[in-house]
Amino acid sequence: MLSKRSEKGLILLSVVVASILFVYWLAYNPVKDIHASIPGMDNRPEQSESSERVLIGEGFDLYTENNSSLTGKWTQFRGAKSDNISTDNTKLISNWGAGPKIDWQVEMGEGHAAPVVYNGKVYVLDYDEVKKADALRCFSLETGEELWRRWYRVHIKRNHGMSRTVPAINDKYIVTMGPRCHVMCTDPNTGEFLWGLDLVKDYMSEIPFWYTGQCPILDGDVVILAPGGKSLLMAVDCATGKVLWETPNPDNWQMSHSSVMPMTLDGKRMWVYAAIGGIVGVSAEGDDIGQILWKTKEFSPSVVAPSPVVLKNGKIFMTAGYGAGSILFQIKKNGDSYETLTLQQFKPKDGVASEQQTPIVYKDRMFAILPKDAGGMRNRFVCCDPNDCTKIVWTSGTNDRFGLGPYIIADGKFFILKDDGTLTIAKASTEKFELLDKTKVLDGHDAWGPLVVVDGRLLMRDAKHLLCIDIRAN
Repeated sequence: MLSKRSEKGLILLSVVVASILFVYWLAYNPVKDIHASIPGMDNRPEQSESSERVLIGEGFDLYTENNSSLTGKWTQFRGAKSDNISTDNTKLISNWGAGPKIDWQVEMGEGHAAPVVYNGKVYVLDYDEVKKADALRCFSLETGEELWRRWYRVHIKRNHGMSRTVPAINDKYIVTMGPRCHVMCTDPNTGEFLWGLDLVKDYMSEIPFWYTGQCPILDGDVVILAPGGKSLLMAVDCATGKVLWETPNPDNWQMSHSSVMPMTLDGKRMWVYAAIGGIVGVSAEGDDIGQILWKTKEFSPSVVAPSPVVLKNGKIFMTAGYGAGSILFQIKKNGDSYETLTLQQFKPKDGVASEQQTPIVYKDRMFAILPKDAGGMRNRFVCCDPNDCTKIVWTSGTNDRFGLGPYIIADGKFFILKDDGTLTIAKASTEKFELLDKTKVLDGHDAWGPLVVVDGRLLMRDAKHLLCIDIRAN
């Protein structure tokens, strides 16, 4: 047994230790290493003036020749009609059977860039981490064999991936935009370099938070770009590299991660762009080509990744992440001018929104994956009436959530890629979510790049791999 003196000593020691622990507890800050999620500031490399001399198109590697009888085409971001609906008439699978039939897989530099496909050839803008170079790579759709690559050296730091844009292609030209706003035009048949533009040096563009996400768009043989800075939008002749027109930028709006989308209102063709600063409509034809027809500052988040969704009757839906939510507005012609009318504006908990992917409109319904700040319905695939984006018709439920993954419609089905590499097939229904099958296809992470379906093949990727799956029903 302890003596009374020993007991008093132990009690005194316990009091001293408890006092020290109490003082430490008061001084301890459990959140000192946690920082607010400010858009664009998570692991973003410091922006600085670079004296690096970039020789766009300087290098070329020819590996092999290839001829293909395939004629399918996926010509730009979201396809030729900018709607992300495949026009391929091939009958596709409705379940995975014994498992996905993987035709080929190639390793990529870290990123989320997706390909275009033209007559049996796959083109993707990659970052060659060995050469430290942006590289337009050309593959055989049937075998995955690399045919050639056109490249140029440019220093890129990892920033949630590097390359993340989709080229635009036709018979004669393919145009790419690299992570640091370098535009390159190449002959898709031979890989011959035609011309290049440095939008930062020539147009005072500001590189977006996570490098460029804007995808070029071809209007015939003219490429449409949105540099921000010196010119809000611009058009370049692919044959010569000559600038045909530029849109004034009096408000100094800057380049976002969003891409330019086409729109026709009362027979008038225009380009719609969601910049950092607001949303604008620019004339695509006539005596006023390149001039601003309308603009709105009602929706101007600091980070914008999805592209504008053009609806019927002059309506446009726009959404963004980091709590920005969405806006539904309408363009109306008033005499010789246009006006904008906000119909709905709401936070992500109150209606359809998206952080990264652009929603799809199909059979008068709109489909999207809700962002992480959408409350209990976060990351669900949902359907709504685009005339009232606050009312959700159906969701994929609590067991099917998809993170920031992409989705596409082909052969009356949704193909939805969860960002962990799980690929879901669902019926493209406007009535309810009808799951057909799902399987894990990729073992990587950040499977965010847009999907492509052409010639009965589905092209998909994670951060480090590009994969081709044969999804033909027969």
